[in-house]
Amino acid sequence: MASKFLRVYRVTPSSAHFSATARTTSPASRTIAHLNKIQFYTSSRKMAQTSTYKSNGDNGDAGSTEGELNEWKHRAPYKVHSNDPNFHVRYEASCHCGKIKYQLSREKPLDSKYCHCTTCQKLHGAPFQWAAIFHKDDINFTHGHHDLGWYESSEKTTVHKLPCKVSCAYCRTPIMDEGRNMILLFPTMINFKSEADRKNFEPTCHMFYPRRVVDINDGKPKWSGINNESELIADTPKEHKKRKHEEDEKKEDGE
Repeated sequence: MASKFLRVYRVTPSSAHFSATARTTSPASRTIAHLNKIQFYTSSRKMAQTSTYKSNGDNGDAGSTEGELNEWKHRAPYKVHSNDPNFHVRYEASCHCGKIKYQLSREKPLDSKYCHCTTCQKLHGAPFQWAAIFHKDDINFTHGHHDLGWYESSEKTTVHKLPCKVSCAYCRTPIMDEGRNMILLFPTMINFKSEADRKNFEPTCHMFYPRRVVDINDGKPKWSGINNESELIADTPKEHKKRKHEEDEKKEDGE
């Protein structure tokens, strides 16, 4: 249904249109029509050249695994674990179009949280982001190495530079945030087989809560910035605030 309203209709003049215009107008008008024709075809060629999106940014080429530019495909989190007897598949996930598919071996993420920062809001087109933290070796891509695209938000580049955003270059589904040591996956991509599996990814807190666009009174800790590195605010349970206060006092005593 959404595609019906998102369709863009464009009428482009044909060569016959330009010729007919030239025959029925004055010499000056015919000159202008000729210049418009040249400008139209030049613009069309430029649009065709600039509208092609290159997957993998400036790193590697489609399908190849050899060469210096493709070294990233042999490192975690992109290396394939197909021959690794120690990699036990626990979850499977895919992007919207299905070109990107991966497996997870860890039962539970190291942590799971909601992030309300404006960068997550913009890049996900959503009020907040639901992210789960994993080690880079916990993931195994089974499809779509050459269909990945990267985006490094501070320099706004598509070069694979850490930390960076990883997405499907075809349907643009956000796949993960790749950090220097960890990855943040998005549980909505996972094909959960039971409610118990989904429960394993239950968020433990909210981050950057002052930037929220909607109040969420779920009784979870609400951090003003990064969790454990900022202040607890809003409807954070008293026991969490008390624990944070005690931890801060211990740090002060230790210093």
